[in-house]
Amino acid sequence: MKIAHVANDDIALYYLLLNQMKNLQRTGYEVTAISAPGPYIHHIEEAGICHIPVPFTRRANTPVQDLAALFKLYRIFQRKQFTIVHTHNPKPGFLGQIAAKLAGVPVIVNTLHGFYFHDRMTPLSRRLFVTLERIAARCSDLILSQNREDMSTAFQEGICRVEKIKYLGNGIDLSCFDPARFTLEDVLKKRNELGIPAHAHVVGFVGRLAAKRKGFLDFLRAAQIVSEWLPDAYSLIVGDADHGKPDAVHPSIAKDYNIADRCIFVGRVPNHELPILYAVMNVLVLPSLFEGIPRVVMEASAMQIPAVVTDVKGNREAVEHGRNGLRVPLGDVQRLAFSIAAILTDEGKAKRMGEEGRQIALERFDENVVFEKVRQEYASLLLQKGLVTPEEEVLTEAVS
Repeated sequence: MKIAHVANDDIALYYLLLNQMKNLQRTGYEVTAISAPGPYIHHIEEAGICHIPVPFTRRANTPVQDLAALFKLYRIFQRKQFTIVHTHNPKPGFLGQIAAKLAGVPVIVNTLHGFYFHDRMTPLSRRLFVTLERIAARCSDLILSQNREDMSTAFQEGICRVEKIKYLGNGIDLSCFDPARFTLEDVLKKRNELGIPAHAHVVGFVGRLAAKRKGFLDFLRAAQIVSEWLPDAYSLIVGDADHGKPDAVHPSIAKDYNIADRCIFVGRVPNHELPILYAVMNVLVLPSLFEGIPRVVMEASAMQIPAVVTDVKGNREAVEHGRNGLRVPLGDVQRLAFSIAAILTDEGKAKRMGEEGRQIALERFDENVVFEKVRQEYASLLLQKGLVTPEEEVLTEAVS
């Protein structure tokens, strides 16, 4: 049973989908990953998963390159004869679903990581992206949404029928993101390596350095304000510039906010290095424009780190205001800074939110639950198409 997961780039495959693909592989599927090439592909291939490069761009206005990618996907799907094509991210989702339909792939699934369109777009741009989502949805058998608000939007905008979209949620490896793995000595040692004083306040940011999509400039503005109130506050920034996007931000911009000496940029790090970096933080900040459901907030919650996020879709799914973090209005930098400082200066509140966050993570953010949902949906779709799952194939062979 051959299945292809299609994502925008190697980073999405490695950080978001590798564990899911490995899980499917263990249950008998032959899994292929398709994305733009990049340095993280060797991690995919080391896991025994074949990778096929397709040069997706991260910009919206690249029609010639997009047509080339569409044609290449079509040829790949025809040649490889996948039983299931599962797409992710806006552009691969659009191109992948269409190419799979044209190639006659029996089962087409799309995971919705957050609709690209939003209320701050011009009406014309918004209508265009809604129309593209409608076209793509007509090509798929099932859409799995990471948050419930996008399901409501899909109904309201006429993107798909009610029965075609289902709630998936999102999850992480809770055994990896576990504060019990680290002692105080471990945390102090890591702070020392990073050049952060033992008792300094640490404000964290994890993600692509993008001005609009991830709100990184708002993060820097808020960090500047917080540093005026709390001179011992440092910013620990994990991620690199969102190359290929017009709103990409270079770390050197911290100089413009006069906080370069209080900003620690560590770049993008492997998954196994992330937990100790969360342990160093006192609060995680995510002032994004929209999300599917933010993995970084799930990871921080699992590590007992409270989060301050913008009150937008996806973030509302991950943060219960006052329980595992605080939500602030989009674009309100003063409120963002005040909320960060409120957590940093109230150890009791921070501790309570951290403990609540761990509990929420255990209840809602287990990746194994997500994997099981995906397998069940595959089984249901295969049954509808008169096909069998890998488990049924093994059983049939054993009986015969």
